[in-house]
Amino acid sequence: MNKILLVGAQGNLGGQLKKVFAKYDVYSWDRDEIDIANREQVMKKITDLEPNVIINAAAYNAVDKCEADEAELQAAQTINGDAPGFLAEAALEVGATLIHYSSDYVFNGEVTEEFREDAQTNPINKYGETKLAGEKNVLRFSDQGLKYFIVRLSKLFGPKGESEVAKPSFFDVMLKLGRERESIDVVNEERSCFTYSPDLALWTKKLLESDSTFGIYHFVNEGACTWYESVLELYKMADINIRVNAVTSDKFPRPAKRPTCSVLVNTKFEKMRSYQDALKEYLSQL
Repeated sequence: MNKILLVGAQGNLGGQLKKVFAKYDVYSWDRDEIDIANREQVMKKITDLEPNVIINAAAYNAVDKCEADEAELQAAQTINGDAPGFLAEAALEVGATLIHYSSDYVFNGEVTEEFREDAQTNPINKYGETKLAGEKNVLRFSDQGLKYFIVRLSKLFGPKGESEVAKPSFFDVMLKLGRERESIDVVNEERSCFTYSPDLALWTKKLLESDSTFGIYHFVNEGACTWYESVLELYKMADINIRVNAVTSDKFPRPAKRPTCSVLVNTKFEKMRSYQDALKEYLSQL
C-alpha cells in the first residue's frame, strides 16, 4: 500500500485524507490533474501511475440543484454515477484497491428506520439515484476481482476544503447565524448521523490497514439526531445564547425530498466516537 492516489484532494475529506496518509507515497489529484468524467484519461493516467490504492473523495453534492436543473443532474450523474465506474475499471486494470464514498441518501427513509450495510437501497431523490449509480458501477467489477470498499457516510462536517467550490458545513452555517440572530428556526426532522471528516479519514486508513473483507461499510459518528437536536448541542458547546425553534421541513420547502430517517448502522467495523465528542474537538480547533 505504498503508493496511494487520492482523487478530490482539495475537498473537506480530501484534506483530511492527505494528513492521515502522510507517511505514504500519496499522489493528490483534483480537477486540474484529472477529469474523472473522461474514461480514456482516467485509464491512461492511472495505468501510467500504477497506484496500489485509489481513494475517490470527489463528489457532486448540490442535492437541490440536481433535482431542479437538467444540466446539474447530468453533472451529478457524471461525477457521482459514471466516474466511480471508470475508477473501478482502472483500479482493476492495475490491481489497485479502490475506496469509494457513498451516502445515506441511497435509502428512502420514509419510515422510522435504521439501515445496516446490507439494507435494500431505494433513493428518495435524484441525488441519491446518482450516488446509488456510483455504487452499482463499482460493484459491476467486483465479480471480475476488483478489490474495493464502498464507504457510506452521512452529514459530513469538518474543516473546509481548499477547493474554491468547497462548501461550509451545516455546523459552520449554524455558528455564523447563531452569532448574528436572536432566534433561529431549525428543522426537527430528518433523523440521521453526522460524519466528522478527520474521523472518516482515520477510519479509512484503519480499514485499509486491516484485514477486513471487501464490501460496503457504514462510517458515521455515533448518536443519531435531528438537525434541531444537533443545533442545541452546538450552541450549548459554543456558549451561544439564542432561541432555537423546532419546526417541520414544510417551513423550508426544497426541490429534493429528504429521508425522514436515514440512520446508518455500522455492524462491520470498529465504531466511531459520538458526534458530540467530534463536534467538541472541531469547535476547539476553530
